[in-house]
Amino acid sequence: MKFDRKQLPGWIAVILLTIITSFWMMWSFGELYYEAWGLPFHIAIRYVLPAAICFSLTIICLIWPRIGGSILIVVGVWFGIWWMQLQISRGQTDPVGLALTFFLSAGLALIGGMFWFDWKVRKNIELAPQIQQNWFRRNLRWLIATGIPIGIAVGATVGNAPILLTRQDDGIRTERLIEGNGVRLIWAPEGPGWAKGAEGTGSNLAWNQIALFGLPPVGTDLEAKDAYRHASQAEMDTFCLCRYLSADGSTLMDSPQNVWRMPTTEEVVRSLVRHGKHAGCTWDGKSSFAVCEQIPDKESPLWATDYWPIYMWTADEFDTAQAYFVGYNGRAVTHQNKWWGNPRHGFRCVREPDDNSGQQIDTVDSM
Repeated sequence: MKFDRKQLPGWIAVILLTIITSFWMMWSFGELYYEAWGLPFHIAIRYVLPAAICFSLTIICLIWPRIGGSILIVVGVWFGIWWMQLQISRGQTDPVGLALTFFLSAGLALIGGMFWFDWKVRKNIELAPQIQQNWFRRNLRWLIATGIPIGIAVGATVGNAPILLTRQDDGIRTERLIEGNGVRLIWAPEGPGWAKGAEGTGSNLAWNQIALFGLPPVGTDLEAKDAYRHASQAEMDTFCLCRYLSADGSTLMDSPQNVWRMPTTEEVVRSLVRHGKHAGCTWDGKSSFAVCEQIPDKESPLWATDYWPIYMWTADEFDTAQAYFVGYNGRAVTHQNKWWGNPRHGFRCVREPDDNSGQQIDTVDSM
């Protein structure tokens, strides 16, 4: 049967919707396994919602093009406004990012219109008997629009499963001495010196709040300090929250104790681990990633698999407006606005070992 050119908009709509659904499938499952694995189910499931929504819209568009097209138009306009506002609120006004937002939103609305047109065309087309008898050609749209996204989800799962299922966490949340690979530091125990991300003192803190903690009045309320500005490197070194942490790491004090401090970017990188051993990571001070002998993971003794953070703030500023953070797999050694704070950006205080103190510290021998 000769291809009817009037069906071209419908095929374009299917292909474009497949691309968008595939993108969100890749993002959702990638973030699920990278960022959300190990978190409570009701939190982790949020990461697959974009893919689930797009996939559901694909199904609706294939069965009821007119209804699905209408939904796409509404969703496209709403998504564009919401995402644009979110990016601007984060201070992310990069033209490329905004252009991508426009493409995703305007593209959805355009696709919706194409499905409307396709519905009008297809309802007037009488399919030839030979097409009706050819299962593959009759279901080609379904195979493309659903098969590719499902394949991406399966591929992401198979690719990440070996790592996630062998992730190690010994459950120890006391002080940890991590030594080797050029560093020897004690990392803070569970408490205000180690942000969980979802709850507790220190969770969701921006670099500014950590840096200006000791600026009177002591605390994280920057409005009370009249300090709604970017903190400086000197202020991080002077007023850092870690310096107000008690010697045992259990309490934040009203005056500086000067026992703990924030780790530098290089110290965090060199302390990244995999299966109880150093991952052999180094950083040249410029790149946006670490070079590692093996890929590190979100594992003890440095990380806790049930804590939300996958990035760790460091003591170093990048410039007057941004500061460094390090991701658990070493693929992100980059910077973010000092005002940025969310459950994924945590921190953990450190101190130098006092070998003469006689204090018992859980030790990872040279890893």
